[in-house]
Parts: sequence; C-alpha cells; structure tokens
Amino acid sequence: MDLVSTPPLSPEQEELFRLIEDTREHVFVTGRAGTGKSTLLQHLAWNTEKQIAVCAPTGVAALNVEGQTIHSLFRLPIGLIADSELEQSEPARKIMNAIDTLVIDEISMVNADLMDAIDRSLRQARRRRSEPFGGVQIVMFGDPYQLSPVPPRGDELRYINDHYRSFWFFDAQVWAGPRADSSALGGGAIRSDGLLDLGRVGAPLNIRELREIHRQSDSDFKHMLNAVRYGVVTAEIAGALNAAGARPVPEPVDGEPPIITLATRNDIVNRINQRHLDALPGAVQTARADISGDFGRGEAGYPADAELQLKVGAQVMFLRNDVAGYGGDGPRWVNGSIGTVTRIAGGTVRVEIDGEEHDVEPTVWERFRYAYDPGTRKLSRDIVAEFTQFPLRLAWAVTIHKSQGKTYDRAIIDLGSGAFAPGQTYVALSRLTSLDGLYLTRPLRPSDILVDPDVRRFMAAVRASGF
Repeated sequence: MDLVSTPPLSPEQEELFRLIEDTREHVFVTGRAGTGKSTLLQHLAWNTEKQIAVCAPTGVAALNVEGQTIHSLFRLPIGLIADSELEQSEPARKIMNAIDTLVIDEISMVNADLMDAIDRSLRQARRRRSEPFGGVQIVMFGDPYQLSPVPPRGDELRYINDHYRSFWFFDAQVWAGPRADSSALGGGAIRSDGLLDLGRVGAPLNIRELREIHRQSDSDFKHMLNAVRYGVVTAEIAGALNAAGARPVPEPVDGEPPIITLATRNDIVNRINQRHLDALPGAVQTARADISGDFGRGEAGYPADAELQLKVGAQVMFLRNDVAGYGGDGPRWVNGSIGTVTRIAGGTVRVEIDGEEHDVEPTVWERFRYAYDPGTRKLSRDIVAEFTQFPLRLAWAVTIHKSQGKTYDRAIIDLGSGAFAPGQTYVALSRLTSLDGLYLTRPLRPSDILVDPDVRRFMAAVRASGF
C-alpha cells in the first residue's frame, strides 16, 4: 500500500510493527482498552511493504479498518462451515495466492469454526495443504475480555462441543491440532524459543500484549479497570467505583453538552435520544444517506444512520476521525468526540466542540473488495459501494457495544437490570479517561462483572508465558 502519514507509534508499538513486518510469524496483538491496538493496525495497513489483506468479522468492523468482511473475502457460507466442501472461483484463488499477510481485526468475534475455515481456504487455494494457512502470515488484533463470538445453538452447539474445547478462535484446530481429548487442548505449552505453542500439530502463535495505556493516566483507576477486566474485583475496589459513581449528575453549564449515557440495550438508548430530541424547539431536519453499490444487508451494516434526524441544540457524537486535520494543527475532532449542533444549513451541520464551532460536511464510507491485478501481480482494493452521510449520531445516549473504541471524559453508565455479556461492564468503564467522570445509575453488583471462563483459561496461559 502507499505510505501514509499516521500518528507516531510508541516504542512498544514500533517493536510490534517490526516483529510483524520483519518475520513470518503468526501474531495475536491484544491489550487492554486504550493501549493503541487500532493505531498499530492502521500504521501496519498503510506502511507495510508486504502484500496484505485486511478483514474483519462484521461489515461495520470491516469499514472501520477499510477492509473486507471475512466471509466475502473468502467466499464462505454464513453459519457453521464444519467440513463442508469449499467452492473457490479462479478470481478468489488468485487473491488468496497473492496474500503475504492476512490481518484480522476484532478477532475475538471470530469463532473457532470460522478460524479453521480460513485456514482450510488458504491451504486449498494455495495448494499447500500441509502448511497452516497455506503459508500466509496471520496477524490478529483484538481483546477477548471485551468482545466475544456469537454463541452457537442447537445442532451447531452440539457440533462445536464434539469438535472443539470452546467456540473461541484460540481453540481452533489450526492452533490446537485434531481433537483427541479435552485434557490435551487449551492451556498451551511454552516452546524453547518463547512462543506459545497451542497444539501438537498446528501453528505456533506469537502472542503480544500492548501494555502502555494511553486513555487513562491515573494509576489507581487503571488498577480498578484491570480488576474489572480480569474479574477479580475486591470489596474495596467495588466500593471505590460505586462511591465515585453515586455522585449526582451535574447540570450542564452554558456551552457544555450534557453527559452521555452508556446503556446495555438499544431500546433504552433510542428512548433517551428521542426524548431529548423531542424536547428541543424547532422542526426536525432529516439528512438522508446516499447509498450506491452493494452495501450489504440493510441498516445493521451501515456505518451511520440512513436517516439522521437533527435539530439545533442536539447532542451528537462523531463517527469518524477528522482525517483532514492530520498533518496541520491536528484533527478538529476524533471518532467519539461529543458536540452540540448550532446550525443546519447549506448542506453542512455546524457543531460546537469544546467551545469551538466547526462546519461538518457529509463524508463517504467506502466498501472495498480485494482483486488480483495480473498485470502487476499484486492485490488491488476496488471500491464496490459508497455510503455518504454526515459522520454524526445522536448522542445523549449510545449502547455500550457501539461505544467500543471511543473515549469519554464523562459518562453515565446504565447497566439496567444487569450486564448480560462478558466484558460489557469493563468496556463501559474503560471508555472513561478518569474516575472523576464516572456516574452510575445504580451501584455495580458482583453479577455485573462477567469474564468468560475460556478467556480466563487462555489468557492465564498467556500470562504464564511471561508476555
């Protein structure tokens, strides 16, 4: 890819970039929230000299990394793939033969069955069936403590239980080898060269955890977040979090937007946003997205609202970084910035952020598809669809899931009847830059601190390796 200016890497990020760039090792890049996994991935995508393909398990995640979904890149069927025959067209085989390095973002959402299907697809297309991933280097980014794969049900669950220790990507057979008995899987062993070898037959996986947190600076708050992440919250830590969160929510002062609410469910978020929008004077103005090409399966895959309803005074969140700002005085906003609409006219929306007003124009999200160029013998990225809309979303409230990757100085966390997914409470709390910005609608309960036992097992093996 062409070299592009990106934010500078920290020393540990630079070391990891060199590991990926200078070797053929399979690497899993993980780390706590705010350690810069996305920054490193972006730097790699824009600065590598290798032939890379970037993919992700969902359409929105693929858009965020300017890549392609796993299923569309490998032409895989939806649902359990198991040992079904893989049909590969000649163009698909050419693409897979041109890849040096496959980068997978949000790897924690990729299940073991899909991980093995990627392996099988590459072996088949490249006609190197005895070599894991057909000789392609695999680089994965994600945090199992934050996001998990969709759990299987019915016959799919029974198949997984018969063939895998768990549904997580790290228990795929490409890492662990054919299943003999459950005691032979998981855990892993440390090889003489320091790599974590998860199996007898499969590929060794080099696991690297970014440790330098850029989002928070207070050591006590970092310690609390770590306890929530690992599910080892003491009574003292819970008391400190609940005491801080029990403070009354302050009324916004002039020029300062209300505090955003992070909630577990879409219906709660929609109700809060609609109530605040209705309370504002004036008529609603609607911006309709311009959608061209094949943009997937309806609104669930859209990067922004197809119909964005706004009023002057609406609190909004930016959905993309201000790319135009890099290289000058810095970006005017980043993905997750909160502002207030002050004017809607002339095809622009004026938004006030931290006392400064900026005119925001519609932006274009491009959906890419990889293709093989026989003339250059290289991969190309072709634009197959475009979605044009203001990079804004109503933001008096947002779901915890959609707050992933965002940073807030202050937030109200509404866990409702309780966290229902492992890592959900950790994701919410770790969006905050400091404990001073935490407001809870109710005290945290022990049942809100959920850690998947398979993640606990896997990461214990990682920590035991010394990484």
